[in-house]
Amino acid sequence: MKRLIYSLIILATMSACHTDKGTDTPQSLSGMIQTDVPERPAGQEDMIAFAAPKLATVRVGIIGVGMRGPTFVQHFAVIPGVEVKAIADLNEASVIKANKILTDKGRPEAELYFGNEEAWKKLVERDDIDLVCIATNWQTHHEMAKYAMEHGKHVAVEVPGATTLEDIWDLINTSERTRKHCMMLENCVYDFFELTILNMAQKGLLGEILYAEGGYIHQLEAFWDHYDRDWRMEFNRHHRGDVYPTHGMGPACQILNIHRGDKMNYLVSMDSDPVTIPEFLKNDRNEDVTDFQNGQHTLTLIRTEKGKTIEIHHDVATARPYSRQYNVAGTKGYASKYPSPMLALDASSVDKSIVPNHEDLSAHSWLSDAEREKVLTQNKPRLLTELEKIAKENGGHGGMDFIMNYRLIFCLQHGLPLDMDVYDLAEWSCIGPLSAISLEHGSMPVAVPDFTRGGWNKLDGYKHHFAE
Repeated sequence: MKRLIYSLIILATMSACHTDKGTDTPQSLSGMIQTDVPERPAGQEDMIAFAAPKLATVRVGIIGVGMRGPTFVQHFAVIPGVEVKAIADLNEASVIKANKILTDKGRPEAELYFGNEEAWKKLVERDDIDLVCIATNWQTHHEMAKYAMEHGKHVAVEVPGATTLEDIWDLINTSERTRKHCMMLENCVYDFFELTILNMAQKGLLGEILYAEGGYIHQLEAFWDHYDRDWRMEFNRHHRGDVYPTHGMGPACQILNIHRGDKMNYLVSMDSDPVTIPEFLKNDRNEDVTDFQNGQHTLTLIRTEKGKTIEIHHDVATARPYSRQYNVAGTKGYASKYPSPMLALDASSVDKSIVPNHEDLSAHSWLSDAEREKVLTQNKPRLLTELEKIAKENGGHGGMDFIMNYRLIFCLQHGLPLDMDVYDLAEWSCIGPLSAISLEHGSMPVAVPDFTRGGWNKLDGYKHHFAE
């Protein structure tokens, strides 16, 4: 198993401090494991609310058109003001197929790069590209994203953005130094239900948000053999911890305003012994595996500076229905996405024109299907009122992929801060290596670094930026 380069410091008495809500009194957190937080290099500034100069036309290069990459080609072929200049992949057939998507939509052909491990660098080195989208295996994300920023490109990289703390800090420093966006392509923050619940929370309809839950529950047995050179199985084979946390972390962190008025302080992880995947390897590939690292189910609990909690799950082995475990609890209501969308609200949060018997409403029971749909419709955020129809027409996980890609281009065209920044990439991706540290030390608490290096409360709440 690859060892972390960053040193771990276990402090017996006080390893980190946080401030009680409303006071300046520090409290010790004993037995905490901390990782190094490097000083910001001289001359660098943070990227909080960073907005790059407007790009009337966004010229794009796409690296990786296997499972995920073709979706970007499809969407960029219909979003106005986008030119796909180049496409790279190891597989020649894949880039040819992706190029046909462009021509079928009446768009010019892209330049194609393929055939060797370094072909993607030629794409990055072009002088007619503004944005590089990376949809390759996890192990390559850091190198490609860094190289692209150093060659003057904004970056949009698939999840997780990086898999080690060293690489996460390197992407932060590179983004700050080059003044280029480095956004992680986390599509689940654009799920229609999650967007609407975020809007309701921001309007105060759920009261004070105290707890958010998320996860990735997806039995991958039918997919293992389809990952190029078995990269995903190999990663799970050699890495313990929540190796794929961002689908759950993204919506949870946005609704809790992480690094926009709050920050994660520490986490604790536990896992169950791996059973199903070693059995699959034995039965399907005739491999006897006795040192498989990734647990059957990994559970991570996180506490924030302002006393909120996050619960994150990872399980790609157990035979159970797909779920992202989306649950949000506030003082006036509760929202749950799986197995079906549900809402429970205090009477004060419900318009009597929607729920006539609102005075008898109890948050101990769910709204009826009809009442829930009326509440959700009434509280659709601007992103959905403007984009839901076209998103459904163009698809991508029900349309949330399209909204993600549209918003990326929209913000670049209008010189706006992106919906997700490099610190989101860091905070959501760091759960992988930090959960591994906790597990390797008997589920000890591990401090979550402040990747903003002091800027976590510069902004007052999460928001989507618009052109007006």
